[in-house]
Amino acid sequence: MRLAPMLFKKFFLTVLGFVISSLMIDKVSAQISDPSPIAFPTPKNVANMLFYLQRDPNTNTLIYALNLAEDGSIKSDNPVSIYWVRYGEDGAKKALGYIQKKFAYGLITREITKDKFELRFVSHKALPLYLTKVDQKYIVMVTANSKNIRINRLFVRIVGGSFWLPNVRYALIEGTDMATGKPVTEKITVK
Repeated sequence: MRLAPMLFKKFFLTVLGFVISSLMIDKVSAQISDPSPIAFPTPKNVANMLFYLQRDPNTNTLIYALNLAEDGSIKSDNPVSIYWVRYGEDGAKKALGYIQKKFAYGLITREITKDKFELRFVSHKALPLYLTKVDQKYIVMVTANSKNIRINRLFVRIVGGSFWLPNVRYALIEGTDMATGKPVTEKITVK
């Protein structure tokens, strides 16, 4: 007769443990399913950086920086300078290659007013970004999931595919919600 209460207690604790562990897995999955296995560095002390972009399959990072003329004014014909920080090569700074610039990570820019530009990635023209002056400082903003976001980091999750047709699972926009001032991460599906 004593065996039944012990078995019930053991069964109850096992089920409780399973429920708790599955709830924790679901919570993590709900945050970001299919996260990258790579630990990415955060660029530090980068002059005029507007935002940076990271993607699988390595830690090399694209820097998008304000492109200024000698007199400190923005170069309206090319307002954003783009280059690599090759963390896999001791943090060397390198220019984008022709194919990278024309088909993947380059930007199409259009001046809207003196201090506002529309930016679109050559590889994903559907999502406009806006380079604009706020409180005497240039920032890049985007509207995603009904939020106006000041962009700090873009992340593109790539799993397989080929050089010309990578299998992009999703993109993350990390930054600051312009309405609340709070940090925000928005996941978007890239088609």
